[in-house]
Amino acid sequence: MQNWIRVFEDQNQIRAEIVKGVLEESGIPAVVLNKKETVYQLTGTFEVLVPHGDVMVAMQLIQNEITF
Repeated sequence: MQNWIRVFEDQNQIRAEIVKGVLEESGIPAVVLNKKETVYQLTGTFEVLVPHGDVMVAMQLIQNEITF
């Protein structure tokens, strides 16, 4: 996952999964990385990562197609 870049970050896992789903529907591979601390799961975030070559298209999709 060296060449994967974070394009979205949120404390809400559902929002991260929605972003991942929208990206995948558009043909962009995406993964959700859980950065929550394991003890209590109260702090930290969920990150959506995409391959380096897809960052610009992914950012445009997130900005223009997704509203919460």
